[in-house]
Amino acid sequence: MFDIDRWQEIFASIRSNVLRTVLSGFTVALGLYIFIVLFGIGTGLQNAFTQGFARDAQNLISIFTGKTSIAYAGLQENRSVTLRNEDYEEILAADPEKIEYSAPRNNASYLVKYGKESGFYQISGTTGEEIYIENRKMTNGRYISPGDLDRRLNVAVIGRMVQRDLIKDGSPIGKDLNINGTMFKVIGVFSDEGGGDWEERTISIPITTLQQMKKGSDSLDRIYITYNQILSPAEALKYSDELQKQLKAKHKVSPDDENAIIVRNNAKNLGDTFQFMFILTLIVGFIGMGTLLAGIIGISNIMVYIVKERTQEIGVRKAIGAKPSSIVGLIIQESIIITLISGLIGVGLGVLTLSLIGDSLEKYFILDPSVGWGIILAAFFCLIMSGLIAGFVPAYRASKIKPIEALRSE
Repeated sequence: MFDIDRWQEIFASIRSNVLRTVLSGFTVALGLYIFIVLFGIGTGLQNAFTQGFARDAQNLISIFTGKTSIAYAGLQENRSVTLRNEDYEEILAADPEKIEYSAPRNNASYLVKYGKESGFYQISGTTGEEIYIENRKMTNGRYISPGDLDRRLNVAVIGRMVQRDLIKDGSPIGKDLNINGTMFKVIGVFSDEGGGDWEERTISIPITTLQQMKKGSDSLDRIYITYNQILSPAEALKYSDELQKQLKAKHKVSPDDENAIIVRNNAKNLGDTFQFMFILTLIVGFIGMGTLLAGIIGISNIMVYIVKERTQEIGVRKAIGAKPSSIVGLIIQESIIITLISGLIGVGLGVLTLSLIGDSLEKYFILDPSVGWGIILAAFFCLIMSGLIAGFVPAYRASKIKPIEALRSE
């Protein structure tokens, strides 16, 4: 391995057979390059899909109402059904161990003023656990606390875009906003990357305060629950079905009515999501392995050709006393060197391509395409080993040929 004469001989062979070396190396580099780019694009598709799916908590259950479509229990159809505070409290009391976070929601659209700036914004009456359900991050201050709810305080947590629109200078914490004629003190600013600008133009206040502003109303627009993540998707779906039955029975809604009380459970989509991701991974993996296999076959074919071309050279070596092991070692070492250098070139070009792509293909649902170094090293190792085997098999066969037969070959 560390024989200087052998290394000189190898590089002399490479210099004297440039085309042969380039063809051998091109197959390896192209195989790794295509493998890395394809895997990177597949990862980009997975990233885009995951980001789109995970805007809110993945274990989210949303409950809202509409109008009845079936007459039931002496009540007519087309009757509006409204959620109340007591519905939310009964849900929490029924199976608290199955609930991770929960938040009632009452919405309003009010004119909001600060100094000379003003605009209509969605006002979300809710509780502090909304921050987990909406996957929000605090950039300044704090979120709604139980004390704010109990005392019905006029405090507000504003989205990042609300701050940009209204409070242009200085920290917004402690500033007063005029919301529909009532003064609210800003206690925090949040960002919501998944929801984007629309969510960040929302103002959250204690639900008790908003209901008081609505003349003591106890109605709710929605109830959000994230189920305990120890539940399987099947158990989570069973739990949401139980919630729907509970609410339908209380509000005297037909069990067959699908419009009056709607319960949406992300667990229903979770199984489909995992299946899609699994199939996508299999497809990308299949294409990637096919590319590697094509590279391995290419190396094998070229090495067979190289050994056949050097048959007379092998005969001369054997005639002057070279051992079969030295002949095999020489060819294998040359094969590994070509594979190693070409593989590094392929890896470098593949990683560079993915880096240049970046997020430029986001409109095609390819986000941050990349490949882990573990996968790259595994693919690189496979090609090195294939180069070793591809060089060994024909070289071993050639080393067994008698010198006189090798010298006669053309």
